[in-house]
Amino acid sequence: MATSKIERDKGLNTRMFITGLALVILYVIIITVLIRVGVQLGLVIVLAAVLIFSQYFFSDKIAMFSMHAHEVTPEQEPKLHQIVDRLCLLADMEKPRVGVAETDMPNAFATGRSPKHAVVCATRGLMSRLSDEELEAVLAHELSHVAHRDVAIMTIASGVGMLAGLVSRIALWSTMLTGGGRGKSGQQLVLLEMLTFVLSIVIYVIAYLLTMALSRYRELAADRSGAILIGKPSVLASALVHITGDMGKIPRTDLRRSEGMNAFFFAPALAGNTAASLFSTHPSLEKRLDQLNKLERELNG
Repeated sequence: MATSKIERDKGLNTRMFITGLALVILYVIIITVLIRVGVQLGLVIVLAAVLIFSQYFFSDKIAMFSMHAHEVTPEQEPKLHQIVDRLCLLADMEKPRVGVAETDMPNAFATGRSPKHAVVCATRGLMSRLSDEELEAVLAHELSHVAHRDVAIMTIASGVGMLAGLVSRIALWSTMLTGGGRGKSGQQLVLLEMLTFVLSIVIYVIAYLLTMALSRYRELAADRSGAILIGKPSVLASALVHITGDMGKIPRTDLRRSEGMNAFFFAPALAGNTAASLFSTHPSLEKRLDQLNKLERELNG
């Protein structure tokens, strides 16, 4: 039977804490680097504050805009709202806003800084391809993300990568403008700027790896919680296979256009078994199906 509440995952909470602590350290390093290259402290604080504020408080609007999604009312999408209403009743949680993305790519995502400011969004491609039961399973997965509060930490993690990229560009432009420099002091300045460029790249890679590791675990946690909520892991597995198979039928240009949202999608926007799957923000299909199959056996004794 479905549980009355979406179960918590201690492993996920521990990973979110560690990731958050690591991100704070990375932010401190980036701010220190910016100051060292000559950027004024006030400007550094303003840049960091604006980025964090915009990413945290407007993450739902940014995600919806990037996916050409819009909020829908019960009158506009009655079936979608009925499913979300039923799941929220099962989970004993506040109903988030409901959105639809006008794209044929079969997918779904949840965004927002907290359960009170969350949006659960399904694409047209998802709604047209899945049965009502499979759609319910996917939305249960997305509601699990909202309940787990893991969307906010993923948003902040992506902000670190953006800031590191900005630092690398500043250092690169400074090096190009100063050229080889004049005298020993000029050469030292160029060397400092090059070191800053390399360090910012390293920070970007670390932030990406942190995001990838947390994202893979949180997807497994949401699979488990969502499957337990509806009491049908096999249905979620069926939806996962269905979506992954149909993803290969979507034009590559559309998939590339949505790559920036991969960390938030139910299934990554990848075409087939490409090298990009090695750096995917999601665990492999086999791993997700294996967990759901084991859970199906557990629930059925």
